[in-house]
Amino acid sequence: MQTTPKSLRLQIAILGKVNAGKSSFLNLMTGQSVSIVSDVAGTTTDTVEKAQEFHPLGPVLWLDTAGFGDMSELGQKRKQKMQDALERADVAIFISNSKILEEPEKELLALLESKKIPLIKVINQNRDFEPYLKDDFIVLNAADTSKRDAAVGLIQNALLGICPEDFLTPPAMLGDLVKAGGKVVMIVPIDAEAPKGRLIMPQVQAIRDCLDHRQTVIVCQEANYLKILEDLKTPPDLVVCDSQVVQFMVQNTPPSVKCTTFSILMARLKGDLEALAKGAKAIKDLKDGDKILISESCTHHAIKDDIGTIKIPNLMLKKTGKNLIFEHIAGCALPYDLKGYRLIIQCGGCTQNRKAILSKIATAEQSGVPITNYGICLSALNGVLDRVLEPFNLN
Repeated sequence: MQTTPKSLRLQIAILGKVNAGKSSFLNLMTGQSVSIVSDVAGTTTDTVEKAQEFHPLGPVLWLDTAGFGDMSELGQKRKQKMQDALERADVAIFISNSKILEEPEKELLALLESKKIPLIKVINQNRDFEPYLKDDFIVLNAADTSKRDAAVGLIQNALLGICPEDFLTPPAMLGDLVKAGGKVVMIVPIDAEAPKGRLIMPQVQAIRDCLDHRQTVIVCQEANYLKILEDLKTPPDLVVCDSQVVQFMVQNTPPSVKCTTFSILMARLKGDLEALAKGAKAIKDLKDGDKILISESCTHHAIKDDIGTIKIPNLMLKKTGKNLIFEHIAGCALPYDLKGYRLIIQCGGCTQNRKAILSKIATAEQSGVPITNYGICLSALNGVLDRVLEPFNLN
């Protein structure tokens, strides 16, 4: 449970007005004092995260959001934080003190419906009773820990009923591209960006997915790739590389052998590969003065050859010959106002869940701004995008 990354957990947002009992609910579900509980309105001012193994769903991440209903400046900031949490929430639990909802609560439910976020509705009442299901509400007392087992059971059953199918049965990363018993060669450069003593998450996930599909994996650096091809009695069924060596891979891989990149596999696993590939077509139409937004999911320390801040901007300037303007952001959500951007380039998203990446794609599409990702962008700039997309039979 402790080693499962956030990006692979079911993310559950707990929502409601101030003092509805959201923090008490989180403490009840986890059996721990995770969030501070107080009668003072607005005690939770930022989203509190808590990882848990929540049987029978497995690893989940609870998102205890700040309450809404406070019209002060701080209250508006809390509301913004709550809305940011919705961009990555797979499901939501709405908590109210009454079945007769106030106008802000109705607005929140309308927002959840517009975002198509699966929802559980809870009425939190401060009295002594056994938790029960009434119409489409679960009624419980979040402060009554003596009834925890009954309350947890109702929530578990409700979550199983609304849990997104792609969490219960996650899509394959690449295992479905190769037959069982097939061979996959992975070209993994060990350079300044490679973390000391380990591989990056997409590479580890790809190896595990192949093993889950009973395939053989051969991992090498680019210097050994040609020797491996020579030594194999039969060609590999698939070759996967880091995006920075994509030209090398394409130039040295027989045309009959499928090949792609880890970042493109992440685009398929975490988002909408077809939409992101389509977004890359905007690169050829860029003009002087166009603004490009580069969106990094995590807050890693950028090194001198960082892919998002250095490599992609330099290569785009060189390949397009245009005077482009680059802006960078880091975090789970895109800015709400994307006016003025000509293209968005999203990182691979290895630290974010699928919902967060799909939300970014939806936000970009609603704003009419093309969006692509690092690996697709690099392949397009290197003139090999069609080749590395061949394994996916896109229209």
